[in-house]
This record gives sequence, C-alpha cells and structure tokens, in this order.
Amino acid sequence: MRKLLWILLSLELCGWWTAAGADTYGLTDGTGITGDIVMFNDSGVTLRTLTDSYTNVVWPKFSQDALKLLGKSPKARTFVEPFIETPPKPKAVGIEVHDVARLELPPRQSLFAALVSSSVGFVILLVIYAANIYAGYEIAIVRSRPIGLVMGLAAVLPILGPVLFLSLPKHREPPPDKIQPPAEAQSFTVPGAAAPVAEGVTAAGLHASPAAAKGGHPEAQVFQRGQYMFNRRFFETKFSAFFSVVRRPAEKDLVLVVKTGRAQLVAQRITRIAANEAHFEVVQGGGRQEVMVPFADIQEIQLRHKDA
Repeated sequence: MRKLLWILLSLELCGWWTAAGADTYGLTDGTGITGDIVMFNDSGVTLRTLTDSYTNVVWPKFSQDALKLLGKSPKARTFVEPFIETPPKPKAVGIEVHDVARLELPPRQSLFAALVSSSVGFVILLVIYAANIYAGYEIAIVRSRPIGLVMGLAAVLPILGPVLFLSLPKHREPPPDKIQPPAEAQSFTVPGAAAPVAEGVTAAGLHASPAAAKGGHPEAQVFQRGQYMFNRRFFETKFSAFFSVVRRPAEKDLVLVVKTGRAQLVAQRITRIAANEAHFEVVQGGGRQEVMVPFADIQEIQLRHKDA
C-alpha cells in the first residue's frame, strides 16, 4: 500500500514538473496552447500537451510572438522565418541636383540706350515722343498760346517744352467793354439801335477798318486759334448778334466764315451753342441747314460782309 502511494505521488510530481517546463504558444484566434515540442516540419509543429496527447499546429495559426519564440530554436528557425512579418524598411529617397540653364544678364547700360537697343523699347520711345507733341497741342489750346510755337518747342525739348508752357499763366484777352474805339472814329446812329455806335465798330463789339476792302465793304475780322480761345463765352461775347433770328440792319449782311481742318462753312446765324460745340445755320444746295462744329475743330473764324 505504501509503495502504491509513493508511485502515485511520483507520477503527480513528474506531471507538475512537466507542466512547469512546458511553454505556452499564442494562436491567431487569441487562444493559446501549452505543451512540449516533439518535432518540426514544413507544415507545422507537433506538440505533446499536458494531457499527454499529441496535436499538430500549422505555422499560419501561430501568432507573431509565438513564431518569434519558436524561432529561437535553431532547428525551427528555417521553418519559422518565412512566416515572421518584418516591418518594411523606409526607402532612402535620393535627391538628384540637376544643372539649371541660367539666363545671361544683359550688359550694364543707361535706360535710354537699353530702350533704343530693343525694338519694343524703340516703339515705346516713339509713342512717348508723339504723345509729347500732342500734349503740346492741347496745352497751346488750354493756355491760349500759338500752336506752332508750343508744338515746335515740344519737338525740340520733349517733356520740358510742354511743362514750360503749362506752367505759364493763361493768356487772356481784354474784355470787350475795355476796347476803346479810335479817337478819329465818328459816331452815327443805327436805325433800331438803342445807343449810338462808332463808325467802323459792329454790334458784335469788333473793330472794322473804315477803309473798304472789296467794293466798299469793311475789312474782314480774323480770329485764329492760338490767339483766341474758342469756347462758349467767346461766341456769346464776340458774336452775340448772330444768335438773333432777325438782326439789325447794320449787321444783317455780315456772315461768319468758320474754317475747320476739313471744311469751310459760311454761317448766317448761330442756332445753338453748348459747352463743347456750336450749331451754325449755313446755306448749302439752295437750302438752309444746321451744322454742328466742335470747338476743338475750329481753326479760324472770319467776320466779313457776305459779298466780300
């Protein structure tokens, strides 16, 4: 009886020792298996469990930690390595530096020489020069200066010439009421007029020479651009009699000859006037019609007798 007890106790101690020396291997499904390794092969591992039974476990069922534990055995390393996942190594990115084609810098030179050396710059200079001459034309009109003089100086001295005339004060004519008739002029009364008018002076406030130009008619009065500023005030002041439908006998035979860059108009009357143009009544083709002329187009105005 004692021998049987000792045998059972020895067997139990051997089982405890075996269980203590066995390893536990984790599986991919989250469970684990404990046992001793009997053999390795290509398909898996043969284990003897604690219940003294044998079982085969294929390599894909082991977790990565279990495969690494099995890989510590030299006999199992060749079978385990294909199933152990290794983190990918970052690829080294090589930076290649290529040569860049660089533009050659132009040689150092002045701004004027740089503009003349290129076709685009030369065209820009021509445009600026033409704009400079045109600015002289406009400044001559605004400042009531001779157009030829201002444009010529602008052509000789670009930029400086127009700036010089622009800085000068505007040339102003004395108002009509300051013009005194000559001492030798004799007064006479015009029928239908309210006040006596000096001989040789028209109702428009303009002096005419008492000498006859053609056929006993008074000499024509000439007003040129550059000497006079053609605007609304000029026409209302100089030619107020031409705004009436019926004129007085002393002025009924006078006409206005308006010269522009394209035509010459003989006006009998000023029908309308605006801020930038005037409307004249002219005789064309045996009939009368109204013609609009901008102030900027007028080059010269003559006040003369219709038969002169």
